[in-house]
This record gives sequence, C-alpha cells and structure tokens, in this order.
Amino acid sequence: MSLGKHQADLKTLISSHGGPGFEQGVGASVEEMFRRYTNNVSKDAMGNLTAVVTGTGEGPRPRIMLAAHMDEIALVVSKIDKGGFLRVVQTGGFDPRTLVGQEVVVHGRMTLHGIIGSKPPHLTSPEERKKAAPLEDLYIDTAMPEDRVRDQVRVGDRITVYREPMDLLNHRISGKSLDNRTSVAILLECLRQLKQMRHTADVYAVATVQEEVHMRGAQTAAYAINPDIGIAVDVTFADMPGQDADESFKIGQGPAITMGPNIHKKVFQRLTETAKEHGIRYQIELSQGPTGTDANKIQITRDGVATGLLGIPIRYMHTSVETGSYEDIVESSRLLAHYIASVDSEYVEGLSCY
Repeated sequence: MSLGKHQADLKTLISSHGGPGFEQGVGASVEEMFRRYTNNVSKDAMGNLTAVVTGTGEGPRPRIMLAAHMDEIALVVSKIDKGGFLRVVQTGGFDPRTLVGQEVVVHGRMTLHGIIGSKPPHLTSPEERKKAAPLEDLYIDTAMPEDRVRDQVRVGDRITVYREPMDLLNHRISGKSLDNRTSVAILLECLRQLKQMRHTADVYAVATVQEEVHMRGAQTAAYAINPDIGIAVDVTFADMPGQDADESFKIGQGPAITMGPNIHKKVFQRLTETAKEHGIRYQIELSQGPTGTDANKIQITRDGVATGLLGIPIRYMHTSVETGSYEDIVESSRLLAHYIASVDSEYVEGLSCY
C-alpha cells in the first residue's frame, strides 16, 4: 500500500488555514488537488468546491454526492485590550483547557503570529489552580505594540491554531484540523481510484464549508446538486483511555459505517456488503439521532436524499493534536470507490422502496 501521496496531500491540507466562513486558504489547495482528476470544478456563493466526474452510458445517470467539510474550528477577535492583547470568542467547539500555550495565526490586515497566554500559576490562588481557565480569561499576545495591533487587527478577525503536522509510528499522523481534512483526502483518493474503474453514476465530490457552524455548506450544495444518493465523510471518536468502548472505534481498522435514523438503511446495507466483498476493513457506528455531520442536512434537502455516512476514527478531536491513520484514509476511499461502481439505475429506483 503506497502512502506517499496521501501523506503529502494531507499534510498540505492540515497545514492550511480556513475556519467557518473564511475557507479560502484551504479551498485554494483543495481546488488544485481536485483538478488532477477533472476540469469540471466549480465554487458556489457559499464557497463550496464541487468536482464532477461523469459516469459512462446514456443519461439520465444516477447522481452521487460525496461531502467532506474543509472548514476547521477557529477563534474570533472580540476585543483589543490595553497593551494590544486580543480577547476572543470561538466559532466551533474548542475546549479552553487545550488552548493555553498554543501558537496561533491571526488573520488580520496582515497575517500575524501569536501565542495564547494566561496568568501564570505563581500568581493564581489555590482555588484558581484547581480549575481550567475559561476562554474569557485567555488572551492572544502578538508581541506588537498596541497601536500596531489596532492598525492591523479588527474585531471579527479570525484566528486559527498553528501546528506543524507530526508523523507517528504505525502510519499515523497528528496535527490540527484532521477534522475534517482527513475526509477531504479520502475524497481525493476516491477520485483517483475511480479513474481505474467503470461507473455509471455521475459523482459530485464536494468540499463543503461552514460545517462547524451547523452544516450550512452541505445544505446549499445538496440543494443545487439534487443527488439521488448523498454520502458524508467525517471523523468519529477513536478509542482512548477513559472513553466507553461503545462510543469509540479502533484507529487503523477502517471507517465506521453509520446506521440510524439519519441514514438510509439500503445505503448502509450496500456499504457494508461492498466492504465485505472487497475485503475492506470496517466498523459499525450506531447513531440514535442526528449525527452532527453534513449527513444531517443532505438527508432532508428538497424531498429527501438517501444518505450514508462514513467516519474515520481520530483521537483528541477539536484539539491541535488530533491523531488518525493514513491506512484508514485508504480503506475509506476504497470503500467509496467500489460503492460508487456498484450503483446503477435499478439500485437507485429501489431506494424509494423504504
């Protein structure tokens, strides 16, 4: 199994910056990568990037939408304090316990680097030391004079974590924004594999925006595409100490295929059958309600879309050291490609017989 291309692409993606509503930086990288596989790449008013690969045969052909969000959680400047220190709020779900001591990039009139600081333990009371500092007590120090900060930074400017990716043992990688750039890498590898397969369906691979703020990009993309089938690809929780076994999945053992009310049972069934047929490792994730992914919005677009969901297990979600496996990227992309190759008009017609 060759991992060179996956490693290079994923490192580029997770090193790029782009929180909800300002995905342009990472979007430029994704668009360049999409164009390796098709010239039919477009961007909508929201910023979603869609790469279309047409199927073989006469139309109308089945339409399959693949969705992986490319935004990452971010901070937003809420106030410039005396001395030029920046106070922030969040857009997406940061855990403030993980922010102290982090390096960040401030996306102002010019790009600034800074660090997140807090009062040192020597100056805190015993009671304060027992508690994690809340977000409102943290600040960002850019090491610039206050007048320069006020000239370059405005309230509302976005801030992202800065972290170089790190390769670990056993084909694993750690860094920021594996949620959900790993899934964008899965879409890219799926498109590469489809070049070697025959498929009748038209494939719409979408790098969606603003998933971290209620899946807005997936909603508009699904409305425009009006797919017969929609499959979201996102991250899920990997096993780690202190976490219940039924709420976590093994890294390096393939994607978790979701079942539940957010998922069409025939899409779930075909995904698991495809994995078995092609010897692809997989796990099953049960979701009792909305999944908190792009699948939520895709399923209820227009008059409803037959929806599936793959989850790639990662540890330490929504931190700067999210950790996942290159092998899971490969297994997930193989599953998607073989599933797409199995879809024909007869199968799509059967999806309405729920």
